[in-house]
Amino acid sequence: PAVIVNIQRQPGTNVIEVVDRVKKLLPQLQSTLPSSVQVSVLTDRTTSIRATVRDVQFELVLAVALVILVIFLFLRTLPATVIPAVAVPLSLVGTFGVMYLMGFSLNNLTLMALTISTGFVVDDAIVMIENIARYLERGDSPFQAALKGSKQIAFTILSLTVSLIAVLIPLIFMGDVVGRLFREFAVTLSITILISAVVSLTLTPMMCARLLRERREEQPGPLSRVSQRVLDRIIAGYGRSLQWVLQRQQATLVVTVATLVVTVVLFVLIPKGFFPLQDTGVILGITEGPQAVSFGTMAERQQALARVILEEPAVESLTSFIGVDGTNTTLNSGRIYINLKPLGDRLAGAGDIIRRLESRVVDVDGITLHMQPVQDLTVEDRVSRTQFQYTLEDADPEELNRWAPKLLESLQLRPELRDVSSDQLNQGLASLVEIDRNTASRMGITPQLITDTLYDAFGQRQVSTMFTQLNQYRVILEVMPEFQKGPEALQALEVRGTGGSVPLNVFTRVTDTTVPLVISRQGQFPAVTISFNLAPNGSLGEAVEAIRQVTQELGLPASIRGSFQGAAQAFQHSLEHEPLLILAALITVYIVLGILYESYIHPLTILSTLPSAGVGALLALMALRMEFSVIALIGIILLIGIVKKNAIMMIDFALDAERTEGKRPEQAIYEAGLLRFRPIMMTTLAALFGALPLAMGAGVGSELRRPLGIAIVGGLVLSQLLTLYTTPVVYLALDRLAARFRRSPEPVSVGEAVPIG
Repeated sequence: PAVIVNIQRQPGTNVIEVVDRVKKLLPQLQSTLPSSVQVSVLTDRTTSIRATVRDVQFELVLAVALVILVIFLFLRTLPATVIPAVAVPLSLVGTFGVMYLMGFSLNNLTLMALTISTGFVVDDAIVMIENIARYLERGDSPFQAALKGSKQIAFTILSLTVSLIAVLIPLIFMGDVVGRLFREFAVTLSITILISAVVSLTLTPMMCARLLRERREEQPGPLSRVSQRVLDRIIAGYGRSLQWVLQRQQATLVVTVATLVVTVVLFVLIPKGFFPLQDTGVILGITEGPQAVSFGTMAERQQALARVILEEPAVESLTSFIGVDGTNTTLNSGRIYINLKPLGDRLAGAGDIIRRLESRVVDVDGITLHMQPVQDLTVEDRVSRTQFQYTLEDADPEELNRWAPKLLESLQLRPELRDVSSDQLNQGLASLVEIDRNTASRMGITPQLITDTLYDAFGQRQVSTMFTQLNQYRVILEVMPEFQKGPEALQALEVRGTGGSVPLNVFTRVTDTTVPLVISRQGQFPAVTISFNLAPNGSLGEAVEAIRQVTQELGLPASIRGSFQGAAQAFQHSLEHEPLLILAALITVYIVLGILYESYIHPLTILSTLPSAGVGALLALMALRMEFSVIALIGIILLIGIVKKNAIMMIDFALDAERTEGKRPEQAIYEAGLLRFRPIMMTTLAALFGALPLAMGAGVGSELRRPLGIAIVGGLVLSQLLTLYTTPVVYLALDRLAARFRRSPEPVSVGEAVPIG
């Protein structure tokens, strides 16, 4: 027996600070209690938050270290490596300040945004430093190189920043519960990107002018010479392969279109999900006994179940509840919170432990246990037996009670679902006491007297209160427990009439029948909720489709309305909005790029790089047997912002070469590809290494962040291989298309009269 104190923080307070203060008070509380009373922490939901913070700290440091290594290998100087290393903490510290002013907290989503922003933060600094270093290599002084390089690259950085923030605009204004969840993520990431752009346009050129040295003053070491030779050979190889591709432009255009088709096909084929299933170290178990079970019997069976669960080596402790309360609506239901040992002390994940426990608890008679891992991110508004819910509503309760069991039976046969159960509890046992009024009146017994006698015996009537110096005790009137075990106790009950006590069965007839234990409603209509888990390696999208097929095959009456609830309902809405969200991001980027370049054509060239990123991301998710979840969708949207940087850097230099140097498009884009190969590789590797710690994370709750990293890494790897060749070809194709429709006016000399009318 225990007294469970559930502590919840007030909105807007720091949950970790609250938990620390509570734990600090526990020794003081223990000292005021008798030695036989033990105070202990059963469940601490901040464990996953603390672990996430630790993981993010490690991932941030690892990402920064990898990014700095990339910069050093490409630029081969220590000062050039230090400069972007300064930009990272400045951008993050500035972001923390804005987050504080906006009332944001460090949570799973904002921490994920800060981690993934590591690759974005250094991109602008890398582009700036690389361009300044290029002028240094030509022989300019550091001050002159900083002026020329920053002036030339400023518009490119502005384009990169504005277009990347434009990608996040649909996320910021996304509706439904998913939009509210991810608004902080999008805003935090946007703030970080904006601050990094300001740092790159101001502090980075200044540091370059002060810290970088002229090339002739430096003595390259062995590593610098080797890396320079390797880079020169790679650029030369890329130049030869690019010439070969430019000679086969039609085939390259076919490949570009094919990637778009493959992206659409993979999007249709990949299993869909909502949020990845996390292992937070806590499992919620919902117990269910027979509908006619008594409180005492339910307690015995629940305790037997708890003993079996505690035999599992991975289980640390548990908390068990039965009885009607704010969550349990009937006596035959209960809850068990199973606390697992720390992730490092157990070899299995929460899913494997649930399957092991299922094989153990099946031997406990008279009670059923449904289990699901407790999640950090959830949109559920009710506690159900399993993870997802599907609700049937009908104004006619009898019709609902006929069809709900049929649907339940059909769904239990589907391989996409498991642990299918229903909250329909209409088989409770009841004893109806029919009064023979004539006989009762002859004995001087009224119906009110019978009601009072039954309530005195079984209703736990409070008849008095005993007051002491320290406490007060309520006096409850009831019959002895041995007379409460079944309806036969009614035969021994007597009612005091005018002539003395009369057995109840003399003037009544007792019949047993079945009645509903509870009538569930949704809105104002009777409702039955069917809950289910996913089959191993199954997806929520497959489960939703299976339920839709079963309801169609059964031919439910038109008066019965079926709908998903909680996470399944939010998943359906997100599935409907996913294509629109991606389309909105593309349109927003197109409009922004069109304004920046004052062109209808060049934004299409930049957007042509995106299908290859989508193919890479979807293939990576499918190869690792991951669903296309909301987190993966965020990764796809971020890829739109990352991948287009390659095209922006190429096109900016090609357009500049055409305008200022009068070069032909073929020559301009070829030289732009070679000239921007180094910064493109640097920014891509920086973003890839920034996402790599997320993709490889294995800490508590890392399942939530892993799809984001995998989608970005997979998309970058494939898109980097393709866009270096497809972007120049698409640029030339669209340039020829624009020239075909372009109508240039005749040139007019200065001072020449122009006829009007």
